Amino acid sequence: MSRQVTDLETVLQMLIDEHKRLLAHVQIQQAAMGKMELDKMEDASHRAEACRMRIATLDTRRRLLVAQIAKLSRVDPASLTIPQIAAAFPQNGPRLIQLRNELKTLMQQLADRTYVAGRLAAAVLGHLNTAMRLFAGAVGQAGTYTKNGVPRVANRIGVMEAVG
Repeated sequence: MSRQVTDLETVLQMLIDEHKRLLAHVQIQQAAMGKMELDKMEDASHRAEACRMRIATLDTRRRLLVAQIAKLSRVDPASLTIPQIAAAFPQNGPRLIQLRNELKTLMQQLADRTYVAGRLAAAVLGHLNTAMRLFAGAVGQAGTYTKNGVPRVANRIGVMEAVG
């Protein structure tokens, strides 16, 4: 059973490495968003998605190892946690706790970064949506133009136009 615990340590370390890569890609993407560099944003997005896929695969391996450890320990796999495994295997315990804490820290940093990026994207899309609605409203209404090609605007907006 110690082999499964050692494998779990390895998978946790691999998860930490992937989360570090993902955090770097998210930081690059956010820097590119600030400078509106579309190529860099897209490249970072593709690389981040590849990291997410590797993280999902590693997480599946982690769950399988925890299930194997739970089966051999005769414990419910749904309730088995890293601290419980560390307590059951004191020779691997400190390393498991250290890896768990490092992974939690990286996951929190990622959550904070992606929350900010999500809020920024939502704000930009909201402004774009408003601009498109205004543009569609202006294009959808017939208007008159001066002989210089400038649209003629009414002096006052009626109640019906303000509500619509």
